[in-house]
Amino acid sequence: MVEDFEFIETVKLYYSFLETEFGFSKTNETINGNAFYDVEFKDKERIISISYENIEDHLEVIVFMLKNGTMPDYDDKTRTLHLKQLNRLVMATASREEINSNAGYFAKYNAKNDLERKLLKEAKELRLCLKYFNRIY
Repeated sequence: MVEDFEFIETVKLYYSFLETEFGFSKTNETINGNAFYDVEFKDKERIISISYENIEDHLEVIVFMLKNGTMPDYDDKTRTLHLKQLNRLVMATASREEINSNAGYFAKYNAKNDLERKLLKEAKELRLCLKYFNRIY
């Protein structure tokens, strides 16, 4: 069972690059009992949601492209971008050097359990995707 404090603190740590490198600010933390956790980061154009469903053991990272400052519908595939689809686009064009450099950035973290390993993996993918974001979108 994941503790809400553990999830929130791990996200703040692993995803701190959103604030330090990309100018996002943490805008929301949602905790629904011990079943669902979500942390959101926002800049002028995007909201990034890192959510975890404890019962399903499902982690999801989504980039919502804002239009006039508002969130798109979840079903809007043009402005609701799942990390998995972004990652496919980026990995087709990223160089070995960029991938290795990105991995080096995260070498300072030591995941202690399965959820932390998932969060770390997604953080690595997200950081690389954001570096390429303007090229692919």
